[in-house]
Amino acid sequence: MAENSHNVRVSIGMPVYNRELYVSEAIEAHLRQTYSDFELIITDNHSTDRTEEICRAYAARDRRIKVFRNPENLGAAGNFDRCFQLSQGEYFRWHPSDDLVGPELLELCVEVLDRDPSVMTAYPRTRLIDAAGKIISDYDENLHVMNERPSERFKEVLRRLRLCNLHYGLSRRAKLAATGLLRHYPGGDIPMIAEMALYGKFYEVPEHLFYRRMHEEASSAMKDVKDVMVFFDPKKKDKMFLRHWVHLGAHYRSVWRAPIPLSEKLNLSGYLLKELRWGHREYAGELSVAARQFLRRARHP
Repeated sequence: MAENSHNVRVSIGMPVYNRELYVSEAIEAHLRQTYSDFELIITDNHSTDRTEEICRAYAARDRRIKVFRNPENLGAAGNFDRCFQLSQGEYFRWHPSDDLVGPELLELCVEVLDRDPSVMTAYPRTRLIDAAGKIISDYDENLHVMNERPSERFKEVLRRLRLCNLHYGLSRRAKLAATGLLRHYPGGDIPMIAEMALYGKFYEVPEHLFYRRMHEEASSAMKDVKDVMVFFDPKKKDKMFLRHWVHLGAHYRSVWRAPIPLSEKLNLSGYLLKELRWGHREYAGELSVAARQFLRRARHP
């Protein structure tokens, strides 16, 4: 990553792949921001349509836009990582290339982070839109988590988290860099968001300024686990995935690397152990399925 520049306070990372239908709208929404001290980093994941061409045309007109093309498809998680590593701002947010933002998103979120250093992430309220941009409904994120204790924030996030939009708010980049970022497997945003809560509070800006597009090509519309796995990381196409166990392990690693008191680490370790006991049927079920898959592969290599 390049050294942080005092000239850029906010970085926006936009990972893209074959989004020629929507990427222009996403870029235009950022060019209308009332807060202008930002860079928009677009990492094209080896698109096969006109996505890269469209993005480079915008970059030629506005120096704040920087376009990078990956030499191969890194998967969604790898592409998210890349645009983060290329960022230089004090504050950072990811933005999906098919979603939209209201013009005051950056301004209002920057105000919160500047005012309260205990806040890790400031995020706006969400509206769900369809493929044509028509509003479907408002969505209550319910993640205004301002507890002082990291352990209580972590538990609250795991209890409340549904659609994962929190990381499309504005976060402190240095603290975000200390986390495991987006994990390279289905639901990899869940342990990331929970871990972010260990580094600071979540503040909800009351205006609806994030517009999440719900359409058939969105990753959230994928039904097959293997398809979702390939979406996040093409190298894991045939890898066995035990979702509950993988997420549990990720949570433990998050807790023990976080800069929180030992008492908080022990508190959360006990909480996660209770979660394992409460969900023992799901965990046992995953092991049973994995064992059957292993035996089938052993018999038919």
